[in-house]
This record gives sequence, structure tokens and C-alpha cells, in this order.
Amino acid sequence: MLADFAPMPTLAVADLGRAREFYEGVLGFPVGRESGDGIEYTAGSQAFLVYASSYAGTNKATAMSFPVPPGAFDAEVGALREKGLLFQTFEVEGITWSDGVASWGGSRSVWFEDPDGNILNVETSAGA
Repeated sequence: MLADFAPMPTLAVADLGRAREFYEGVLGFPVGRESGDGIEYTAGSQAFLVYASSYAGTNKATAMSFPVPPGAFDAEVGALREKGLLFQTFEVEGITWSDGVASWGGSRSVWFEDPDGNILNVETSAGA
């Protein structure tokens, strides 16, 4: 059954060189494996694939999330800010915003885009 296997998020990008600068240079992910049309990055005990596609950036929803422990959230957000990333805000009932950080029911999150418009998320929960 598919439930027995770990999924691999995949993100479409228009330019692998530009994606490499962002995912390795800005976000600091190590390369796990690469082929001619894609790069697999290591993230914790999992991996995600960045691949070239003419459909890059067409998803307007969160494409990939990174859950972090509550004690690490502020440091991760601070590191992203230092790299010059801008956080998105949007209107959703029950969410309050402070300097680009969403808060609701003990959870906090930020959203930002990669160079192709893929929406990424860093989140934490008081119960995590």
C-alpha cells in the first residue's frame, strides 16, 4: 500500500541553476542526488525533488511545509529574514499577523515563495 512509503514532495522550476542558487545558497539544503532534469535535496530524514518544467510556479497553494519545533521557529524565521526573504500574508478568519508571522490556536507559520513562485511554509505548533 502507498501508506507504507514516505512521499517525496516535488517542485517544478523554470531554471535549475536559479533554483540551485535558492535551495542551496539561500535555504542551505544539501544535494542528495542529481540527474540531468532534477535535483534531489536532503531535508531531515526525507528528501524533495526540484525539477525543470514549463508548469513551474502555477500552484497557488502551499507546495511544501517544514514543521519545526517551537523552540527553533524564531531562529529559523530570523535566518530566512537575514537571507532577504519576504513573507506573505493573506486574510483567513482566526489568524492574526505580526511582522509576517501568522498565529492561531497555538500554531505559528510563515509563507514565502521560491524564485518560480512555489509557495513554501515554515510552521510550528505548541503541541509539537
